[in-house]
Amino acid sequence: NLLQRELFGCNYSSSTQDVPEISEDDLCYEFRRAGMASLRTHLYFLDFEYQSSPDECDITLVAQLSMDRLQMVEMLCEYWDGPISLSLYMSDAEAQQFLSYAQNSEVLRNRKNIGYHVVYKEGDFYPINLLRNVALENVVTPYVFLSDIDFLPMSGLYSYLKKYIFIMNIKSSDKALVVPAFETQRYRTAFPQTKADILRMLDDGALFSFRYHVWPKGHAATNYAKWKGSTVPYKVSWEPDYEPYVVVRSDVPKYDTRFVGFGWNKVSHIMELEARGYTFIVLPNAFIIHMPHAPSFDIAKFRGSSQYRRCLKILKNEFIEDLRIRYSKRLNHTES
Repeated sequence: NLLQRELFGCNYSSSTQDVPEISEDDLCYEFRRAGMASLRTHLYFLDFEYQSSPDECDITLVAQLSMDRLQMVEMLCEYWDGPISLSLYMSDAEAQQFLSYAQNSEVLRNRKNIGYHVVYKEGDFYPINLLRNVALENVVTPYVFLSDIDFLPMSGLYSYLKKYIFIMNIKSSDKALVVPAFETQRYRTAFPQTKADILRMLDDGALFSFRYHVWPKGHAATNYAKWKGSTVPYKVSWEPDYEPYVVVRSDVPKYDTRFVGFGWNKVSHIMELEARGYTFIVLPNAFIIHMPHAPSFDIAKFRGSSQYRRCLKILKNEFIEDLRIRYSKRLNHTES
């Protein structure tokens, strides 16, 4: 069946929760207000067409971006031929620039299986989890690969993931298939085509496990040492601060929008999957590569503002308590 969406001019406001009163005396008033904001949103900014897959294992890559990452969309299209759902955080003027860019791009104008959803800029914080939710809520496939725009998937990852969705039977159980993430700090490097290339580049120091130098806890539970020699999927246990990139059913819990800007936006989501009882299984021959880029404005604010860091810690602790109440489960966590 062919699904077509031609909704140019269709706006709606994205709101994920009722907005309680916030005291302006609250130390974290600006954070809380940003996390509860309802933003003007334009779904299917460009025409979208989807041909349903007969194997019922189809999967959409889900990501979000702002104008400064726009060039990554063309690159992503070269490596991923399946459907994509993107949230784009833009001003009205930037949205028109994007329209011109897409219409003049030979790559993008020929790809109709990408859902572009424009969320219009408002406020000082980047609403990263709201953006993720907009992209996630508008997929048309039964499975999703929750990625980020700065990653390029290995060649053939789309077909590989569909194969393992079937093999691992994630339709009938709460499983999260982990796609190991790597990074290069070189702006010009040959892109690895196979796992053998990955292993060689790791040995040569051309690649590292993602955030190895700055945040090893984020991906340590993936157990890269085991992955190097694995030929079959293997189960790993959740650990505090774990934030892998995963394949799940599209009915996965949404992201918590209280986390805006930098910090804990993805860790909190993976923590909720653990609280829900998801099993994490690492795929033996899958990988994505993070492409280098300048630091974001939000990470600079995090590093430069003690109040930013203090509020993030307050929000984190409130989130963990909410999880405990919702799932009657206490999760260990670090004081990072």
